[in-house]
Amino acid sequence: MTTNGKKAGKPRKTEPVFSVGEETGLMDFLMASMPHKNKDNIKTLLRDKQVLVDGEPQSQYNLKLRPGQQVVISRNKIASKKTYRGISVVYEDNDLIVIDKHSGILSVATDNKEKLTAYSILYDHVKRKNQDGKIFIVHRLDRETSGLMMFAKSARIQKTLQENWDEIIRERVYIAVVQGKVAPPSGEISSYLRENRNRVVFSSETGDDGKYAVTNYETIKSNDQYTMLRMSLRTGRKNQIRVHLHDIGHPIVGDRKYGSKVSPIQRLGLHATVLAFQHPGNERELRFEIPVPRKFHELI
Repeated sequence: MTTNGKKAGKPRKTEPVFSVGEETGLMDFLMASMPHKNKDNIKTLLRDKQVLVDGEPQSQYNLKLRPGQQVVISRNKIASKKTYRGISVVYEDNDLIVIDKHSGILSVATDNKEKLTAYSILYDHVKRKNQDGKIFIVHRLDRETSGLMMFAKSARIQKTLQENWDEIIRERVYIAVVQGKVAPPSGEISSYLRENRNRVVFSSETGDDGKYAVTNYETIKSNDQYTMLRMSLRTGRKNQIRVHLHDIGHPIVGDRKYGSKVSPIQRLGLHATVLAFQHPGNERELRFEIPVPRKFHELI
């Protein structure tokens, strides 16, 4: 271990893009730009948040547009946010779903056959809307880790995401609360990660049977007992953050598997707060950020 500081598929169908030349209202602009659409058609596009102004979905028909802005008509409808016991739906379109998974909920069932998982909740969610709807796992968060996860709604999108993960993902940021005061306050941790028969991941200096992992960290705030870190992943390996923080002598609070002796917030102090990626269906850049749990702040 050391410490120191395929392209996505092409869009299936081109989405209309319009440039604003003069100040005007959104409805007037859309009517002029799409003469084949009537007012009811455009109201439906606005209702389903398929009109994006400079990348942001808009539903306000009288929004004032400025010269130089860009308007895109998305082929995907953006569903209203839903909250269930264990997850909150942050974003949904025809191809994928982004959720905020709560701490204590498994991403997908294990050998113990747990019934309540993020996958099972989303399975029921899509079936309510469409009996033929499906959901596909793309990546996972540990049971006690909270935060942003993405699921695919077709095998094709799942395959695109998994086979081109490093190219599609733009940013993954976690917030961790760890034991002790971290020094230096920022840096980079790298090692080869391996897993033993007991499913415990550990670091190795050599690449024999291991996968190279790189984690960057930066201190947000600290006191004598704990430090809150912003963790940016350059690779996405199983238990990567947990192992790397254990390696530098600052395990995540509540992480008994990787060296923590305390659990002051009665959960693992790890939260996936930012997820940014290029949409695998239309190549639009999307970025999601959710708040850090209050318990994290209260501890420091």
